[in-house]
Amino acid sequence: MSDTPDLELLNSFFHQLVPHNRALGLRLVKVDEQPPTATAMLPWHQQLVGDPSTGVLHGGAITTLMDTTCGAAVYLWLKQDIPIATLDLRIDYLKPATPRQAVHARAECLKATHNIAFVRAIAYHEDPADPIASAAATFIISRRPRT
Repeated sequence: MSDTPDLELLNSFFHQLVPHNRALGLRLVKVDEQPPTATAMLPWHQQLVGDPSTGVLHGGAITTLMDTTCGAAVYLWLKQDIPIATLDLRIDYLKPATPRQAVHARAECLKATHNIAFVRAIAYHEDPADPIASAAATFIISRRPRT
């Protein structure tokens, strides 16, 4: 990755690396290098609804949003294309998402050792101070370049 993250390039990378991200319509909307922070958006779509009677997005789609955003924050910390994998992901759902609204996630990589990265994230609609869910994640870092 270059010194200045390019959203279009990062989105292309995450869609190519994990086709599920593309299928869900996930996209990074903001990245910051200091601190290493990524913000992504999951658009509301009828196919992603968990309960047709409420129209609320399925928790699995929100989990994918948070996991992907956490992974993006780790890549921003590492500043290189090396494989990572989710080692642990804990999500606390604080309230249901609002029907027919996109969900955003903001993740910050707090620290990375040689082999493990630690990340915190929140999911929300418009206001990060009114979260839908919070997450704590750890990622294993392989330290082998991707082939």
